[in-house]
Parts: sequence; structure tokens; C-alpha cells
Amino acid sequence: QVQVEESGGGLVQPGGSLRLSCAASGSGFKFFAMGWYRQAPGKQRELVARIPTSGRTNYADSVKGRFTISRDSAKNTVYLQMNSLKPEDTAVYYCNTDPAVPTMWGQGTQVTVSS
Repeated sequence: QVQVEESGGGLVQPGGSLRLSCAASGSGFKFFAMGWYRQAPGKQRELVARIPTSGRTNYADSVKGRFTISRDSAKNTVYLQMNSLKPEDTAVYYCNTDPAVPTMWGQGTQVTVSS
């Protein structure tokens, strides 16, 4: 089973950038589609970016054109490059497979966009 650890969050001003990393351990990483999810206070967790084992990536409309998901199978790592950040991007960001495995949620990494 794959386990994950997210990192790279922080406080950034509107218009700024961050790069999140998700380090996966355990066997089988390269066989799964992976996703970045986020949960803002008082809201449900949502999938914002998805990368299959091969083929096209997918993004939520709210982040399309600003976020880029990528993966390095040699390093068992998934990345989320976030540009032109907005206050509404403030949330805890998680990675998981897509569809998500309930037992695989990590601690997440907090992203706060504020001036």
C-alpha cells in the first residue's frame, strides 16, 4: 500500500507561487493515478488536479491555467506547482490516489494566501 507525505506549503501573498511535493512510499506508486486535493475551512475536500500513469492531466476549473501537476516515478514523488495564487486557494492540500483511498490520507500541508 502507498503512503504519502505532503510538504511545501506556507504563507504567500496573492499573486505568488508555491510548489508542493508529495513523497510516496510503499510499492505500486507508478501504477496509480494520483491527485492533489484541498480542503478549505468549512468546505468539503475537493480534487484540484489529477495525473494518470500516462496521458493527459486534469484540473478543476478554479485552478486551470494556474496550477500544474507532475510526477517523477523514479523519485516516487508528485508535485503541484501553484502560480498566481489567490486568497480562495487557502486550504490544506493533500495528495492521494484518484479515486482516493480513505486510509491513505496524510497530514496535508497548509497553504495560506494573504497579504
